[in-house]
Amino acid sequence: MRLRAGGGPGPGDPLLLGVRHHGPGSARAVRRALDAYRPSVVLIEGPPEADAIVGLAGEEGMRPPVALLAHVVGDPARAAFWPLAGFSPEWVAIRWALEHGVPLRFIDLPAAHSLALGQEEEGASGPGPLPGVPDADADAPSQGQASGPEPGGEAVRIDPLAVLAETAGYDDPERWWEDAVEHRGSGSGGSDQGADAIAAFAALGEAMGVLREAYGDGGYDRDPVREAHMRLRLREAQRAHGERAAVVCGAWHVPALRAATTVAADRALLKGLPKVKAELAWVPWTHHRLARRSGYGAGIDSPGWYAHLFDAPDRPLERWLTKVARLLRDEGIGVSSAHVIEAVRLAEALAAMRGRPLAGLAETLDAVRAVMCEGSGVPLALVEDRLVVGDVLGEVPESAPAVPLQRDLERQRRSLRLKPEALERELQLDLRKDTDAGRSRLLHRLRLLDIPWGEPAVSRGATGTFRETWRLRWEPELAVRVAEAAVWGTTVRGAAAAKTESEAASTTALAGLTALAERCLLAGLDEALPVVMRALADRAALDSDVGHLAQALPALARAVRYGDVRGTEGAALAEVAVGLAERIFVGLPGACAGLDADGATELRGHVDAVHRAVGLLAPAAEAVDGGASVSATSDGTTSDGTTSDGTTSDGTTSDGGASDSGASDSATSDGGSSDSANAAAAADHAVGPAKDGGPGLNGDSLRSRWAGTLSRLVHRDDLPGLIRGRAARLLLDDGVLGEDEAGRVMGLALSPAVPPGEAASWVEGFLGGEAGGGTLLVHDERLLALVDGWLAAIPEAGFTDVLPLLRRTFSAYEPGARRAIGELVARGGPAGGRPEHATEALPGFGPDVDEGRAAAVLPTLELLLGRDREERRDLENRRDQRDQRDREDERGQVTPRGPAAPRDRVTPGDQPAPPHQEDQP
Repeated sequence: MRLRAGGGPGPGDPLLLGVRHHGPGSARAVRRALDAYRPSVVLIEGPPEADAIVGLAGEEGMRPPVALLAHVVGDPARAAFWPLAGFSPEWVAIRWALEHGVPLRFIDLPAAHSLALGQEEEGASGPGPLPGVPDADADAPSQGQASGPEPGGEAVRIDPLAVLAETAGYDDPERWWEDAVEHRGSGSGGSDQGADAIAAFAALGEAMGVLREAYGDGGYDRDPVREAHMRLRLREAQRAHGERAAVVCGAWHVPALRAATTVAADRALLKGLPKVKAELAWVPWTHHRLARRSGYGAGIDSPGWYAHLFDAPDRPLERWLTKVARLLRDEGIGVSSAHVIEAVRLAEALAAMRGRPLAGLAETLDAVRAVMCEGSGVPLALVEDRLVVGDVLGEVPESAPAVPLQRDLERQRRSLRLKPEALERELQLDLRKDTDAGRSRLLHRLRLLDIPWGEPAVSRGATGTFRETWRLRWEPELAVRVAEAAVWGTTVRGAAAAKTESEAASTTALAGLTALAERCLLAGLDEALPVVMRALADRAALDSDVGHLAQALPALARAVRYGDVRGTEGAALAEVAVGLAERIFVGLPGACAGLDADGATELRGHVDAVHRAVGLLAPAAEAVDGGASVSATSDGTTSDGTTSDGTTSDGTTSDGGASDSGASDSATSDGGSSDSANAAAAADHAVGPAKDGGPGLNGDSLRSRWAGTLSRLVHRDDLPGLIRGRAARLLLDDGVLGEDEAGRVMGLALSPAVPPGEAASWVEGFLGGEAGGGTLLVHDERLLALVDGWLAAIPEAGFTDVLPLLRRTFSAYEPGARRAIGELVARGGPAGGRPEHATEALPGFGPDVDEGRAAAVLPTLELLLGRDREERRDLENRRDQRDQRDREDERGQVTPRGPAAPRDRVTPGDQPAPPHQEDQP
């Protein structure tokens, strides 16, 4: 193909417009060249299958950035994108052709071949570094510098722009491209400027021709095949629409399209290519995904900056710095118009000093940092993310082809007023509102379909169970996830239910099934929940590992608890959860025996999780009518012959070991543990036999059985100290273990007869972790004295062994708690042996309660508790009557109390209480 003098195409030759993908200077030059040349057909580098849907680019609802999505029919995971921004030369050419009624064709290798070739290459060498991005965009400059082919070595992909920049004396290809192309004036599109644009494209094509002569295909092995197909499509278009064809393609391909080749030779290159059935659609894209840092092969460093250069009608620098000032003001940073003026002056001065025709992005950012950000990189990072890269999300018209699942998702999204956004945002939901509850169900269903539009986050400032917090961000790849999920159904709910049922059938881990049940309940999939529950019940019946049961229980407890808030039916789930809890109570003591340090640490986490789960399950357990999977008889044994402490009727443990009955009673034999033994017995008795022979599974009995299990853990000397200490702390926090008994248990655990290492492990379980042990030691000097005395009595050799455990325990405390403990020990508080009748207060505390100051906060507490005036008045009247009775009792004038006399508490059996007993706490 020949060129006229001045760079124009010769007679019968096409106009070859070699561009850089996503460059505003190239886009403006393409528009001027097309206006000047007036082609009879426009050909664009892209998959030919897009010819059928390219007309949608002219509709009003199509707003770039968008992308052509190609995927294999029946396997949507095998997909590729062709992104287009508003400043992309290809997009400008598409819009020009549609506006002028000129035929438009895509000429690159069909997606049916490129997807098949990508699968072959992936199978041969493994997945590449850029999944989902076709080689159609790989001809853009890369990060590396260009180098010639090494003799005898493999071909290295070169960066053609880096070679040209180095030839021009630039060390940065991006800076050279900005100076040579992007900073060209927009102009008015006259004939002279159109001729200049055509000449510039011709010059760039000649430069690429020299590079192709030196480097061949530059390491892009697939390019000869693609370029052969481009030449064939070019010949077909010229035969059909005339010789005045304009081709918009990567500048690297221009020399190959000018080459004189035969049709037979090009067809020979295409013969035998693998092929798959592919479908194409338009999908929204984002500026973040156009950035090179996202991994996109033809990405650019500054999509937002390029979009501004393309859209700004004049004074681009001043307009850009005005945007920066507005952004910083919105973030609470004081920026005035004077800052903008000084930043413009500084950017222009830097450009002049550096020998640049106009201020580029580097000069602009340097000026912003110095003038508006006061040298700080923190606000500058915000500018780079929000403006330099940008958070623009494109839109696709409703008439664009899409799978039915995508249609249903769009319908629900609009009805729930959820707008996809490229910038991550936080969404607070109140599940008591219908709209927010619907949003929550939709987001949970999408997560079940592996479409992570939103991710749950920790709520800040709101701890109610009716609150949910989500972090939302729409990524273009989610369009592929939607296409993949379409195999499960045509609606979001139906697809989520079908996928959940399939996962329930294939999941073998009990914890996985409970998590699936929780997600199913949160998503409101009532039709799938029975399938999951059957699989869960079958799996739970076969699993006897206490660790597995303990892992599974928390998710079930959360599902039962929060399912009630959402108004879902969770009775069957509650029954399974209570059954799991009962089996854990039975098997936990035996599972704790014979553990090493790592095993004890893991099981301690299970104990904490079960404790929290029991607290959530207790209200729901009252609604369970039937028996659990393990029933208890009146003598304390279960239906399978196992007692509640994990031993069988013949004295062996449930795991096959011998029961250490003497260990649990050893504390009693020393004459000081009758209280603890009675406490354990009381906890067991509180459960009691249920009606009809079933277990008493109301909330109080569930807590009581758990308290009995923890009490047995506390008094079994054959268990690790970490477990025993943790069980004691949980009982103390729940009020089951009194302060005196807690002190006695700690005294036994820290007695000289106990090895220092085991005692330190007990201390870690009782005071370590997130248990608030520091606060406990500050407010209970008896326990602090025990710990201090134990530490002082440890031999020097043993202290070195227990020091790591102690550091790990006390380092978890808040700084204030550690400081208060240090002050108490420094003044000899716990070890100093102060008399019990001493009234000296702690530093900063008075010896007695200041009733006046305490009464001042009562109105606020009443408002927080929701008590109204009538209730407060009633309480005041009852308090006055009680005070009057007390005064009469002191004078010996006891007033008979009739049925109408108010009473604060009714004793068991509705018997009249003795004087003052009703007023005791």
